[in-house]
Amino acid sequence: MLSTWWTWIIAAMVLAILEVFLPAQILLGFAIGAVGVGLGLLIVVPGLAGSFPALMLAFAVMSLLGWLVLRRVLGVYKGQVKVWKRDVNED
Repeated sequence: MLSTWWTWIIAAMVLAILEVFLPAQILLGFAIGAVGVGLGLLIVVPGLAGSFPALMLAFAVMSLLGWLVLRRVLGVYKGQVKVWKRDVNED
C-alpha cells in the first residue's frame, strides 16, 4: 500500500488540511515530504518502490528539506519570543 503514489498524495492532502487546524508549520513540512515521495513513486525513481526503508528515508529527508525551506521563507515572526525584563518572583 505504501508503494502506491496516490497513497502518499492523499496523506499529503490530509496533512495539509490538518495544518490549517494546527498552524505550526510542522505538518506542512511532512506534507511536502509526502508529496515528494508520491511524485518520486509516480515518475518511478529507481529503488524507491521496492524498499520500505528507502521510502521512509526519502520521506524523512524531503520532509526535513521542506521544513527548512518553509522556515527560511516564512521565518520567525518579530516579537514571537517574549523576553522578560523583570522576574515575577522578585517582589
